[in-house]
Amino acid sequence: MAGNDADAEDALQETFLAAWQAAGSFRGGDSARGWLLTIARHGLGRMRRLRVDEPARLIPLDSLGCEAGWGEAGGVPLPEDGKERRARLETALASLGQEDREIIVLRDLEGFSGEETAELLALGLAAMKTRLHRARLRLVATLRRDHG
Repeated sequence: MAGNDADAEDALQETFLAAWQAAGSFRGGDSARGWLLTIARHGLGRMRRLRVDEPARLIPLDSLGCEAGWGEAGGVPLPEDGKERRARLETALASLGQEDREIIVLRDLEGFSGEETAELLALGLAAMKTRLHRARLRLVATLRRDHG
């Protein structure tokens, strides 16, 4: 979710330091994984706020849909080779904005439920679903544009 290895390493160190300092606040009934990811997410948010270089912009849903191929027959062709397919997906995911990467990683790659993802992102379930849908459309649009 950090976007590059250096930021990921910094975030990992900050996460475990913060977790150590806040260990008393961990409630045993909660998921330790979710608790750590919440700490990491907050740390990454602080890092992003310190580096405000990516203005948020809202692209209309119909434009995203057209870029993703709504109304066209067939989808985004992916190579049969697993390594090449993974490389294309990783490249497309890395090219997305931080919020899009974050929600796709949590929901689709880490396998958190919709409710867990919404809680980790401090969103309502409906807002999380909307953001996830837009992020997936941008991912597909990126795959189509770069490899379609």
